[in-house]
Amino acid sequence: QLQLVESGGGLVQPGGSLRLSCVASGFTLDYYGIGWFRQAPGKEREGVSCIGSRAASTYIADSVEGRFTIFRDNAKNTVYLQMNSLKPEDTGVYYCARIRSGFCSAFRTRVDFVDSWGQGTLVTVSS
Repeated sequence: QLQLVESGGGLVQPGGSLRLSCVASGFTLDYYGIGWFRQAPGKEREGVSCIGSRAASTYIADSVEGRFTIFRDNAKNTVYLQMNSLKPEDTGVYYCARIRSGFCSAFRTRVDFVDSWGQGTLVTVSS
C-alpha cells in the first residue's frame, strides 16, 4: 500500500529552522519525483520544492530559494526539506507528494502532477 508520512513540523520563531521528513512506503522511491507543497489558511496549495529520481533534478520555488533545501536518502526511503531563516509567511500545512514523473521542474511541481499525498504536517512561524 502506497503511503507517505510527514513529520517534523512545529512552532518556531522567525529566523529559526525546521527539518521536515517524508517517509515513503509501498513503492520504489528512487523511480519517482517527490515534492513538498504547502497550504496557508485561506490560500491554495502551492509547490515549494521537488526532487527527481536519483536526485538528478531539483526545483525550489523563488519564495524559498536560498533558505530551503531538499534532499533524499533512498536507503531510508525518506525525502527531507530543510527550512532555514523561516518567516511568518512560511506558516502553513506542509505536504509531501509523489509526482507523476521522475523529473522535477517548476512545471511538474503542481497539484495536477501529484498522484499521492501525505497527511500533512503543520509549520507555524511566530514570535
